[in-house]
Amino acid sequence: MAQIGKSIPEFSAQAFHNGEFVEVTSESVKGKWSIFLFYPADFTFICPTELEDMAKQYKELQALDVEVYAVSTDTHFSHKAWHDSSDAIGQIEYPMLGDQTGTITRGFDVMIEEDHMAQRATFLADPDGIIQVEQIHAGGIGRNAKDMIRNVKAAQYVRANDGEVCPAAWEQGEATLTPSLDLVGKI
Repeated sequence: MAQIGKSIPEFSAQAFHNGEFVEVTSESVKGKWSIFLFYPADFTFICPTELEDMAKQYKELQALDVEVYAVSTDTHFSHKAWHDSSDAIGQIEYPMLGDQTGTITRGFDVMIEEDHMAQRATFLADPDGIIQVEQIHAGGIGRNAKDMIRNVKAAQYVRANDGEVCPAAWEQGEATLTPSLDLVGKI
């Protein structure tokens, strides 16, 4: 079921972040933009390429007041072991949430029940915890972090400019649209 416009689910989880185990809750993520980057499992194949790609874009996302949360049904202990043993995952500076009970994954409605793994899904929540962007990819298709950066910029623009919308392929600084009766049939 689509999650757009819904609040992020309530959760509390242990995460591996900057060499420590920390608690992350649905309340603690509010107040800034949040990307929830769900992936099937640690120590796999496409997943480390995606998490590394997001790590390479992390500084730009931080400059946009965005925090990234990687989420899988592995434990926070597994995240630490993966971080310590993989050059790709070792680059990650954002929190890696352990969701071994599946509470978060089910709350976002992206659990593959028969495998007890998350789908390859990405959600962008605004500072109020309302989901603005949802993307779900087939298991064999990796994501591109730069696509999410464009989505962040568009969502932030729309939030800050009531009544304006961003057209297809919009990039920051380009013209937007203001829907009105006068615009109908003119595009």
